[in-house]
Amino acid sequence: MPLSPTPSQQSGDPVKVSDVSVPLGDEVRVQARRMSHEKRSGPVLVFLHESLGNIALWKQFPRRLAEATGLDALVYERRGYGASTDEPLPRPYDYLEQEGTVWLPRLLDELEIDKVILVGHSDGGSIALIAAAALGPRVQGLVTMAAHTWADHLTLAGIRDMQRRYLEQGVRQKLLRHHGDRTDTLFNAWLEVWLDDGFQRSLNFAPWLDAIQCPAMIIQGADDEYGVPEQVTRIVEGIGNHAVPVFMAETGHSPHLQQADRVLSLICDFLRINIDQKSASFC
Repeated sequence: MPLSPTPSQQSGDPVKVSDVSVPLGDEVRVQARRMSHEKRSGPVLVFLHESLGNIALWKQFPRRLAEATGLDALVYERRGYGASTDEPLPRPYDYLEQEGTVWLPRLLDELEIDKVILVGHSDGGSIALIAAAALGPRVQGLVTMAAHTWADHLTLAGIRDMQRRYLEQGVRQKLLRHHGDRTDTLFNAWLEVWLDDGFQRSLNFAPWLDAIQCPAMIIQGADDEYGVPEQVTRIVEGIGNHAVPVFMAETGHSPHLQQADRVLSLICDFLRINIDQKSASFC
């Protein structure tokens, strides 16, 4: 089936934005947003959202980074999120691997996107680590924010606290605006798999980290309520000397929202150093 574009472009905006529903086979479609410059060059920025996220919850960050770098961008919603196809439930223990090795490559192939820079947050950061290994030389750069490779004590405490806040503090009402009737299903799918002892024991990122060959910047807020600092240091150790750790002071689980200007600057500097400047016009 053909893509279903819904173009939307503000007058004078240097980035053209279009929303597409992309068929990936096996009766799966994912919702995606493309941000394109008139003169396309260089790799495409690909944004992978958090465990309860979607396109809208990135807010203006993808557009700002696309404008700052001169690179095209792709933001998409995984199965079970936003306007994408439902996901099979309960989630299998290897759901992160499936997203990084099957569904993201299919999406890139369907959209005829070759070279990419992956930008992942939380669960999306973990998936980006896997995808960077699986896609090999197609990935020219990797940026993760609050990625996790195991369920540490802060991860589990943060999830249990979110379980309480989901009903008591209006989190559910906020998520309903983004995920509609399947909000409860999505929330429970995330909650149940991460609190499952079997899933926790199954997590093993060592082979994926060892296979990552591209430059990587691993970001975490110093006050991240979902992960200990060792999440960053172990990822960097696993990748090797082409990975750099960044700890952001006075920042929690969402650096790109809480310190957007600082994160934009960090990523621009990282790409300026590691990506051929002829293929982009970094700010």
